[in-house]
Amino acid sequence: MFMMKIEVSDQAIHWFKEEVGLEEGNKVRFFSKIYGSSPVQEGFSLAFTIDNDSKNAAVQTESDGITFFVEEPDLWFFNGHDLFVGYNEALDEVEYKYSKS
Repeated sequence: MFMMKIEVSDQAIHWFKEEVGLEEGNKVRFFSKIYGSSPVQEGFSLAFTIDNDSKNAAVQTESDGITFFVEEPDLWFFNGHDLFVGYNEALDEVEYKYSKS
């Protein structure tokens, strides 16, 4: 069975803290949304929300006191890929990269 990984760069964590106001103990849930585009699912893109109450993480990682996770119903979106959350300096926003393990 595939075990997905999530990695978040230091620059992306800084962006989440500065732009979204996250602090230690917060949780960020990544989920699929209809419309948009991604290299892993046509017609769907990835979004995030602050979800400090969720206890149903299928995959998670913690960095600098912030938990980043995906719930079981959204694992299909990744289609066997790991998620890397980086920062695009030119656009001043986070960007998602997907790689097969």
